[in-house]
Amino acid sequence: MLDARAFLARDVGRGDITTELTVPDTGGTAYITCEQDAVVAGISVVTDLFGSVGVSCTPLVDDGERAGPRTRVMTLSGPLRSILTAERTALDILMRMSGIATLTARAVDKADGGIVVAATRKTTPGFGDFEKEAVRIGGGDPHRSGLDSMIMVKDNHIKACGGVAQAMERIRSRPFYIKAEVEVSSIEDAITAAEMGADIIMADNCGPELTGEIRDAVKAVNERILVEASGGIGIDGIPAYVGKADIVSLGALTHSAVAAMFSLDIDRAG
Repeated sequence: MLDARAFLARDVGRGDITTELTVPDTGGTAYITCEQDAVVAGISVVTDLFGSVGVSCTPLVDDGERAGPRTRVMTLSGPLRSILTAERTALDILMRMSGIATLTARAVDKADGGIVVAATRKTTPGFGDFEKEAVRIGGGDPHRSGLDSMIMVKDNHIKACGGVAQAMERIRSRPFYIKAEVEVSSIEDAITAAEMGADIIMADNCGPELTGEIRDAVKAVNERILVEASGGIGIDGIPAYVGKADIVSLGALTHSAVAAMFSLDIDRAG
């Protein structure tokens, strides 16, 4: 379960000075509103966050649902001080995660079921798990979560050890349950990696045509090997890779998503 309490603790620091001085120590209700068309993500995270400070939440939409402008997505009930202290952290999480989920849903629509849309590790340090979950909520694949998730031999690994064949030789001893992905930029390197046991071939910055040729060459070696297209691919470029790769990965899903706007308003005090 994603736990956002550390973000709130960092925001509060030694105390919410403004709220402690201005807000009566009483209960009340509030609501959170989505201000635009968006795929909502972060509802479960925010519900847990408010719960940790004694605020009861009633979600009005679920993660993954689409909401329009002025749609209430959650009602809150509990100590007013707690509601206001957690407000900014909660809204920031909803805004960031919903922005990613909305962009991901757009990318998945572009793929039209013809290719898997995946994220990359171009995430915000400390918030990457939340961003990957937002990708999943938006209908995409989060890809690997960290360096220990799978072997991914990138161009610098290959340069450091002398070539694709040398890199593949070094990872032969991996446990059977750990998958290996290898980045290539030529058909020759793709065939070498495929013949030496790669599970996934990443065609990096190859363009649709070369990627398709790499896919054909790899599938001729082993039909079960997956081919991933990556490198500078925008949302509108996804359709060009349908039929040319099994997966298309986009760093933009996490590093360039625009936050979706949410607001919190007190409904009743006392």
